Amino acid sequence: MAYFERTGTDTFEPSRHVGGAWNTDEQHIAPALGLLVHVLEQDRDARRDDGLLVSRLSYDIRGTVPMAEVATSVRVVRPGRTIELVEATLAHGGRAVVTLRAWLSRASDTAAIAGSHLAHVPAPDEVPAWDPTTVWPGGFIASVDVRRQQSAPGRAVVWARTSEPLIAGEDVSTLARTAGMLDIVNGMTVRADPRDVSFPNLDLTAHLLREPVGEWVGFDATVSFGATGLGLTSSVLHDASGPLGTMAQTLTLRT
Repeated sequence: MAYFERTGTDTFEPSRHVGGAWNTDEQHIAPALGLLVHVLEQDRDARRDDGLLVSRLSYDIRGTVPMAEVATSVRVVRPGRTIELVEATLAHGGRAVVTLRAWLSRASDTAAIAGSHLAHVPAPDEVPAWDPTTVWPGGFIASVDVRRQQSAPGRAVVWARTSEPLIAGEDVSTLARTAGMLDIVNGMTVRADPRDVSFPNLDLTAHLLREPVGEWVGFDATVSFGATGLGLTSSVLHDASGPLGTMAQTLTLRT
């Protein structure tokens, strides 16, 4: 069963696999983030044939969305021959729920100078399996295969993958599928019991060094709580080839 089924040119119906963790009657926002990348890539490829690469995904999460049909739209904010800024929006009932702004750049050969000091992490087969449903309810959490090596509450190496398609009957890029997993990490190494403290994220921004490869997405994750109701989940992203980029999520803390 896919996470979404297309119901029209720009509309999609969620399946039970999209059920949320904070509230199972609401959508987990993770699959929607992948859906927005998919529609953004479709728009890009309909407009041009040079396959601009996505270097940044910056999402603002404006609110919750019920388990109901959603609509998507895409617009070019800053057009260009080699660089574009593109915005994609997911809405329900005429209300914008998530907005994605992505920078796209033309690919070039920089292999001779490629390199990073971002540390590698153990591969998925070196990290023990962990059942996230012991902490969280909901269809999305139940649909994901998770490996976790936790060193302390709020500090862990996490790998996640899913065998479920993002959209029924449609080819989806590895980037879109990866983007649909990114939001999971905020709940994979909790600092506090979510029955006592809620810590939903208001946004998610990922900066990428390259396109992802493989079925697993990895996180070298740190969760931090401040003393005035603010929090941060920060991660170094990984895939089968090594470090992929970085990611941050702003948290609002509620006791």
